Amino acid sequence: MRNIAGSVALLATVTLGLAAGAVLAEGAVLVPWWRSLPPESFLTWYAANAARLFWFFGTLEMVSAALVVAAALLVRSRLFVAAALLTAGVLAVFPLYFQGVNAGFEAATIAPADVAAELGRWARWHWLRTGMAIAAFAAAVVGFAARRRPDN
Repeated sequence: MRNIAGSVALLATVTLGLAAGAVLAEGAVLVPWWRSLPPESFLTWYAANAARLFWFFGTLEMVSAALVVAAALLVRSRLFVAAALLTAGVLAVFPLYFQGVNAGFEAATIAPADVAAELGRWARWHWLRTGMAIAAFAAAVVGFAARRRPDN
């Protein structure tokens, strides 16, 4: 059972790192690019790519959440529990804010004149989500390293 717990903890840590890196790249690369586009061009691009974005980020976040919850249960470490709670926070932000606004971008129901302000809000919410994702990854890294020490 210890080998299974260690394997799940490692997979959880790796996927949390991938998820944190993905949202960090989204915030640092995609969002500034989106904000540089004319509103109509952004809405057209978003409509054409929304499904890809949802599939990529949604799948990565759901897999990392499932693995970190499994790791928290198997390893029984406060750090993996913290990582699981932070990951739950990352997921909770989606229906609280992103689901509605992303649908508005995809359907172009947000007026072009309002796109810049909404992307500014989107970026602020995104950096909150990114911070939680990075913190979850950090907790998992420390939790994984701690369980590898001979005194644990």
